[in-house]
Amino acid sequence: MIDTRTPEARERLSAALGIARWVAEVADGGPYATVDELVAAGEQAAAGLTDAELDEAVGHHPRIGERSEGDGDGSRLSAGEQAGLGPREEGVDAALARGNEVYEGRFGRVFLIRAAGRSRQEVLDELQRRLKNDDEAEAAEAKEQLRQIAALRIAALFEEA
Repeated sequence: MIDTRTPEARERLSAALGIARWVAEVADGGPYATVDELVAAGEQAAAGLTDAELDEAVGHHPRIGERSEGDGDGSRLSAGEQAGLGPREEGVDAALARGNEVYEGRFGRVFLIRAAGRSRQEVLDELQRRLKNDDEAEAAEAKEQLRQIAALRIAALFEEA
């Protein structure tokens, strides 16, 4: 049984997705019998993310290719996700840095992507593809990426508990 109503569980949920409404909805829906049930509840609660919630979540994510500041669960998870991109590649990393600048100038927020399971080149390809999106399509893609990130982080944070 996973009791998500404790302060410790809420802190973990906040590290999975730093959106107050989402944390409250998932936490208050507990306890959950399994991690899979908890992940499903998190995905369901993330299905209706608003643009304001997207903006709220952005502050908890470093740029792709940059280290997260802090030492909490969210920073630790972010560092692990980005480390999974593989070794640094000068040309790809330079292109990611340039792409991040263009993206931020165009959309007004950092580029959000589920890094887990992707290479640096795959992230760069996605960044370049998504730069062609209009504002509405890109907001929808960013919200979907947050949902995927949250699902992976919930599993990691609550399976180790």
